[in-house]
Amino acid sequence: MTVAVVGPGAIGTVVAAALRERGLAPSLHGRTAREHLELIVDDERIQVPGPVRTDPQQAQGPVDLVFLAVKATQIADAAPWLAALCGAETVVCVLQNGVEQVASIEPLAQGADVLPAVVWFPAQRQEDGAVWLRGQARLTVPDGDAGRRVADALRDTLCSVELSDAFASLAWRKLLQNAVAGLMALTGRRSGMFRRPDIAELSLAYLRECLAVARAEGAVLDDAVPDEILAAFQTYPEDLGTSILADRDAGRPLEWDIRNGVISRLARTHGIPTPISDAVAALLAATSDGPG
Repeated sequence: MTVAVVGPGAIGTVVAAALRERGLAPSLHGRTAREHLELIVDDERIQVPGPVRTDPQQAQGPVDLVFLAVKATQIADAAPWLAALCGAETVVCVLQNGVEQVASIEPLAQGADVLPAVVWFPAQRQEDGAVWLRGQARLTVPDGDAGRRVADALRDTLCSVELSDAFASLAWRKLLQNAVAGLMALTGRRSGMFRRPDIAELSLAYLRECLAVARAEGAVLDDAVPDEILAAFQTYPEDLGTSILADRDAGRPLEWDIRNGVISRLARTHGIPTPISDAVAALLAATSDGPG
């Protein structure tokens, strides 16, 4: 199996290390040239040989499997890599937030089979460029031939893969988690903030708005989901961040639309009022894009 990782950031580094553990040698493609990647798991540092190629003309494609680990704000930059690496027999596994991965990537994928994935693990880039995996790495993908190709590529590695016939509902559950994590980008605070009673109350109200939209879109999620998501944030280490907070701290554009704006957009199509979501999305948009 020939495999490529596009976007060897925090999530891409974890997947690249898992592929090496499986005995595969993924080609690495990104914006910054590097000789190798480094992953910290517990007290071990795992090196993934490079190089990280920065010129799409260096790509040797098409390949069997592409893991696309760029953020939604970087899709346009990744388009030349998809053109170079994809063909009709390629599977593109999109390691990206939101519920719109197929619609955003399919037009760029040269007829490849685009497979959405839900990423369930925290990975944080360190100052020295290494990536710290702070929990068990796990992906969920739709059950089917494409999903089984991904599961085979990562079988018996540090990154487990779950095949699900209820993928849409799981993707929406993760979107609710990502949406409320946007509050961290607005406050500049980490997971410890959710232990405040006022933030907990606001978070539950926001999550219940999101849940109504998810159900209108066909997700099967019960009433306990908002409480479960909040409880999880409250049990995380107080210093645990999220990618949207890291982007704000670094002055990068935020994935506000696919994580938060999508709730308001879809709510309007169903006639569902979402005043908290509308306010959060507007504030995140201004935080990301300005002006001012």
